[in-house]
Amino acid sequence: MSRWVLHVDLDQFIAAVEVLRRPELRGKPVVVGGDGDPAKRGVVSTASYEAREFGVHSGQPLRTAAKRCPDCVFLPVDADAYNEVSERVMAVLRDTGQPVEVLGWDEAFVGVDTADPETFARALAADVRVATELDCSVGIGENKLQAKIATGFGKPAGVFRLTSATWFDLLGDRPPDAIWGIGAKTTAKLATLGIGTVRELAAADPDRLAREFGPMTGPWLVLLGRGIGDDEVDPTPYVARSHGREVTYQRNIADWTQVTAEVTRLARQVETEVDRPVARVVVKVRYAPFDTVTHGVPLAGDFAAAALAALALFEPGVPPRPVRLLGVRAEFADVDG
Repeated sequence: MSRWVLHVDLDQFIAAVEVLRRPELRGKPVVVGGDGDPAKRGVVSTASYEAREFGVHSGQPLRTAAKRCPDCVFLPVDADAYNEVSERVMAVLRDTGQPVEVLGWDEAFVGVDTADPETFARALAADVRVATELDCSVGIGENKLQAKIATGFGKPAGVFRLTSATWFDLLGDRPPDAIWGIGAKTTAKLATLGIGTVRELAAADPDRLAREFGPMTGPWLVLLGRGIGDDEVDPTPYVARSHGREVTYQRNIADWTQVTAEVTRLARQVETEVDRPVARVVVKVRYAPFDTVTHGVPLAGDFAAAALAALALFEPGVPPRPVRLLGVRAEFADVDG
C-alpha cells in the first residue's frame, strides 16, 4: 500500500452542467458568462471544448468571444445550479471514506492509500458519472503539485499519473509556467536570469532566487521545479476569507460623485450579507479600458464609511478617469493566517 494524492477535476464543468439541462446543445460551442448577452460587458466563465477550438477561453471578454465564434450559444451564469451539482460530486468523493480537500465547484484533492491508484481513480470517475452524468479527469501524484499537473495530461475524461520518477521526462524541457503556481510574469523574470525550463529551475541556486524573489518565494520556486510539494490532504471544510460584490457598468462612469454613490450602495449591500466579524474593507476600481487598482482600510466603525475611506485613497484625476467596474469586499477577522 502506498499513499497517493488524487486531483479530481470535472471536465468543462459549467458548460457540461448547462448541456445536461439543455441536451440540444450537445456538440455545439457553448459559452457561459455574465448575463448571457455577448453585446454587454462581461467575461467568459467557461467555454465548451467546441468553443475553445475557436480560441474562446475563460476570462475573455464576451464581446471578443462573440467575434471569434459568432455561432456560439451564450448562456447566463447560474451559480445555484452549479452549487447543487458540485455538492453531489463532493458527496461522491467523501463517500469513499478518504479525506477530501475541496478547491472549488469543480475540483478537489483526495488522499488515498492504495497499491493501484489508477483503478481507484477510474472507479471514482465512474461513480461521479453515475451520480451526475458528468465526466471528470483524475490526476495521480505523490503530492498535490504532481496530481494537479497530472490532471492536465489526463483530460478529457482520463486518468494520468505523474511522480518524481517521471517529473523531468514530462516537464523538464517545458517552460516554468508549466508548473502549477508559476505564472507568466515569474517565468519572464526567470528567463532574465537564464532559467528557461523546469529542469533549469530545479538546478537553480535557492540563495540566488531568494535575492531575486524574496527569502520565501525564491527557494519555493526551486522546490516547485523539482516537483516537491505538500502531500497532506486537508478535509477541513472551506471557510470563506472574504465576501464582496462588484459591478461592471455597461457605460463608463466619468463622474466621481457617481462613483462615490455606487461604492456606498455596494458597501451597504455587502454589509447586509455578512454575518461574521469584518477586519478590513477593500474597494476595487477598474478604469477604462482595463486598469485595475484596489485599496483597503481596517474597519473601525461604519462599514460604508470605511469603504469611502478606502475610495479616498484613489486618485480620481482631473478630469477623473472613466470607471468601468467597481467592487467592495469585506475581509473577515476570524480567519487564521
